[in-house]
Amino acid sequence: MSQLSWGSRLRSAIADRGRLCVGIDPHPSLLRAWGLPETAGGVETFAEICVEAFVGDVALVKPQVAFFEAYGSAGYAVLERTISVVRAAGTLVIADAKRGDIGSTMAAYSQAWLGEDVPLASDAVTVSPYLGFGALEPAVELATEHGRGLFVLARTSNPEGGQLQAAQLDAAELSGVSAGKGVSVAQSIVDAAVAQNRDGRDTVGLVVGATRGHGLDLSEFSGPILAPGLGAQGATVADLAEIFRDSRELLLPNTSRDVLRHGPSVSALREAAERVRDDVENGLA
Repeated sequence: MSQLSWGSRLRSAIADRGRLCVGIDPHPSLLRAWGLPETAGGVETFAEICVEAFVGDVALVKPQVAFFEAYGSAGYAVLERTISVVRAAGTLVIADAKRGDIGSTMAAYSQAWLGEDVPLASDAVTVSPYLGFGALEPAVELATEHGRGLFVLARTSNPEGGQLQAAQLDAAELSGVSAGKGVSVAQSIVDAAVAQNRDGRDTVGLVVGATRGHGLDLSEFSGPILAPGLGAQGATVADLAEIFRDSRELLLPNTSRDVLRHGPSVSALREAAERVRDDVENGLA
C-alpha cells in the first residue's frame, strides 16, 4: 500500500490552504439568482465559475451530487468533468453522495466513487451507516487501498435526524463495538470509526453537524470531521470552537450557500471563500 494515507493527504492540504470545505451546490434557487437556466448547461456554467473561484484557494470542495443528478446523464457528465478538473488542479474533492447499501451493491457504489480510473473518482465520499456500519466494509477497504476517505453520517444537522441518531442502544445490541452501558446510535458509529482507524490512516471520518451540540464523546476519535452548517444554516466560527473544542486537528467546516450567494462573480466568490477560510483559521487557532 504505497499511497499516502487519507489523514496524511488531509493534513498536507490543510497546512497549505486551510481547513474550509466549500460546497458546489447548483440549487435551482442559486441558478436563478445567478441568472442561469435550470438546465444541465446552467449547472455546467455554475460549476465552472465555482472551480475558477475556489481551486487553489481552499483545500476541499464538496459537490452535492443530487443537484447534478437531477439533470440525468447530462448532469452526471457535468459532475464528472467538475471532479476531474478540480482533482487535476490539486484540490481535494468530497463527493456528497451519501451512499449506503449491502454486499455487492455497496461494493459497486464504492468502486464508482473511490475506484481508480473511473469517471466519478473522488478523494472522499459521504456514506450512510444505517444499514449497519459493517455494510460499509467494501468502501473502507477501497478507500484504504487508494489513500482516500469516507465521511460517515453520525450526527447530522437536520432536526429530523435526532430521533434515530440520539436513540439509545442496549449494550447487548452493540455486537462488541462498545462495552458497558448503552450508548446512542450516533455514538456507536463514532466508536466503530475509532476502531476502524486504529491503523493510523484516518480513512474513516465522521459527518457531525455544526448547528448544535452533538452530545458525542469524541475523545478517542482522531480522524477527520466534516462539519456542515457554517453560515446560512446558522453555525458560527465561535460555535465550531465550542462544539469541537477537543477535535480541531482534522475538523473541516463546510459552507455552501453563505459563500455561493456572492456569485456569479468569480472575484466575489473567491473573496467570500477567502474571508470565511481566514475567519475559520483564526477562530480555531
